[in-house]
Amino acid sequence: MSSNASSKHEGFTAEERAAMKDHAQELKAAARRSSAADKAAQAEKEVLAKIAEMQDSDRIMAERVHAVVTANAPGLAPKLWYGMPAYALDGKVVCFFQSAEKFKARYATLGFSDLAKLDEGTMWAAGFALTEVTAEVEARIGALVKQAVS
Repeated sequence: MSSNASSKHEGFTAEERAAMKDHAQELKAAARRSSAADKAAQAEKEVLAKIAEMQDSDRIMAERVHAVVTANAPGLAPKLWYGMPAYALDGKVVCFFQSAEKFKARYATLGFSDLAKLDEGTMWAAGFALTEVTAEVEARIGALVKQAVS
């Protein structure tokens, strides 16, 4: 193989490697907890702590997303997923918040996994860019998470 500047291997970014390390730590911490109630309480505490660490705009949006998701889909359990707040059904992530700052992105993201029941025909959105969480956005998020678990 020739080694020229245009064939540089780009691999995972530092942010992606950090997210994978966060996920490994999350799995280890969850395995150490004893009861389901302890696991749930600790997971929510960790999600709230992670949100509190975020920069201002991401933190404000993550707090609102957390409030909307927990109010509109109480069956979803908060947990950390790759170092970001996520909401799971039977331990499997249905939706998640990804901060813009952590991944050096232009906007934060509210994403949904393939477990979310958002199907609309043959194509539908599974991720939404967030720059601000207004009352209108809160209503849309509430409707999406209700649909996701229906």
